[in-house]
Amino acid sequence: MADLTSKQRAQLRGLANHIDTILIVGKDGIGDNLVKQANDALEARELIKGRVLENSMLSAREAAEQLAPLTRSEVVQVIGTKFVLYRQSHKKDKTDKIVLVDGKKKR
Repeated sequence: MADLTSKQRAQLRGLANHIDTILIVGKDGIGDNLVKQANDALEARELIKGRVLENSMLSAREAAEQLAPLTRSEVVQVIGTKFVLYRQSHKKDKTDKIVLVDGKKKR
């Protein structure tokens, strides 16, 4: 996946404000179960918000940066203990796909 532009990141950050946290990274860190849960959620929703608990050995940035390549997703933002990941859905019949703004720079 191509890197997101700043306009696309801003659009996704705005959309992420209104979604609930569905992924929790605990003291066990990032295991196969968490990666599967993240993959399933990304396929269904495209945009997910995660949180790192205080007893985790990872920071939110570390968790997001480790999880992104494992789920083939992009880190949209990291704030405090929360992070947001985005991956375009591969389902052709998905009707509520997120349509990203055109990220081309004007000359």
